[in-house]
Amino acid sequence: MAATIITTEDLIEFKMELLDEIKILLQDHSGQHRKKLLKSSDVKKLLGITSGTLQTLRVNGTLPYSKIGGAIYYDYDEIRKVFEQNRVDNKF
Repeated sequence: MAATIITTEDLIEFKMELLDEIKILLQDHSGQHRKKLLKSSDVKKLLGITSGTLQTLRVNGTLPYSKIGGAIYYDYDEIRKVFEQNRVDNKF
């Protein structure tokens, strides 16, 4: 089995190709419209929390929501606002 020698130039070329591909992927996703209203399952997945934790956030007023029929909806922008308001910057 023959050994292949990878040069610094090869690595730089690979890096540039990889960055170009990532840029294309980011551009494709940035054009997509994010859903403004999220269901409970979407919020749990987004925040990585359980149903109980989500219910606690609703009950204590941390996350505003709307209930239509039996479905509960959350505004994506409101969720972001809650995160910004509760941000903690630890500076050592």
